[in-house]
Amino acid sequence: MHNFEYYNPTRIVFGEGSIPRLADLVPADARVLVLYGGGSAERNGTLADVEAALGDRRFQRFGGIEPNPTYETLMKAVEQIRREKLDFLLAVGGGSVVDGTKFVAAAVDYPGDPWHILETRGKQITTALPIGAVLTLPATGSEVNCAAVVTRKALQAKLGFGNPLLFPRFAVLDPVKTYTLPPRQIANGVVDAFVHIMEQYVTQPANAAVQDRYAESLLLTLIETGPQALANPTDYDVRANLMWAATQALHGAVGAGVPQDWATHMIGHEITALYGLDHAQTLAVVLPNLLDVRRDLKRAKLLQYADRVWGLRADDEDARIDQAIAQTRAFFESLGVRTRLADYGIGADAVDRIVAQLEAHRMVKLGEDRAVDLAMSRRIVTACL
Repeated sequence: MHNFEYYNPTRIVFGEGSIPRLADLVPADARVLVLYGGGSAERNGTLADVEAALGDRRFQRFGGIEPNPTYETLMKAVEQIRREKLDFLLAVGGGSVVDGTKFVAAAVDYPGDPWHILETRGKQITTALPIGAVLTLPATGSEVNCAAVVTRKALQAKLGFGNPLLFPRFAVLDPVKTYTLPPRQIANGVVDAFVHIMEQYVTQPANAAVQDRYAESLLLTLIETGPQALANPTDYDVRANLMWAATQALHGAVGAGVPQDWATHMIGHEITALYGLDHAQTLAVVLPNLLDVRRDLKRAKLLQYADRVWGLRADDEDARIDQAIAQTRAFFESLGVRTRLADYGIGADAVDRIVAQLEAHRMVKLGEDRAVDLAMSRRIVTACL
């Protein structure tokens, strides 16, 4: 296990009926902007609960943040904050809303062009407005970390950034608020969390027994609770375990002191930017093929994954790896998330476009060993067809 520093200042408030705790969590004198996505937070009563908890505080709303939050939309929120002199941001929704809120928090007082936040991956952020989160979609873990991804439609660019100033002060997680999610969002959330863990786990051995077992327990929990959540949408215990697993997947501890990959995500971001697929759909497409192309580097951890997560015992090691990758693909498909580009009407002409975007965004040394160059990315994307 490598040397590491683990830091996570986000306060988590978990459980049914936890939204009223906002009365204590949000400073009494805060001038709040409540940011949210579509109309679901309004229809299911979450926004009303949030506003009731805010009490006499001055607050305004900003809605319409997209499933892949766009720079264009978020800059309108920045303008509203500057105009109205607001000073506290409260994200109500899933990871996209939280991601977008992180960008807004950094952009309000950013001294230069806010797009530079994305271009510099957040390294030049020196100040940010305080953020709180009320989570309604378990998936990304954005509510408990300092990273985010934003899309600029005009450039067909989807870029990630992060900075310790962007940790939410708190995250309120009420599993009941996930009951009304459509099946597609439930399935996407399970895939997203699953791949987050895989990016930190199926890499190379680091003698990190705690992190390995932690990752495996989360993967097994998702394999169990994902189908249950689709079959029984209002089972509180299922939803609570799924929500907690998704939060833990990117809370920081799983990846502490171990190699991390993230090539699946970087390739997936380009597919979303070009073709509009859901983030989780791109992950389901890329991951099985990346594992196959990179099986030599990842051999030891793939065999461990096959054994401990899927219980595979084939004598032939390559057969065991083949089965583990097939099981991964089958799990995604069982949730209703397809795993080939062709399933989304995307053909062979996409390969050149995706690789060109990777090059344009300097994604030319990906993976835990930085060996996923453009040629290897081309092999992976071709295998996704």
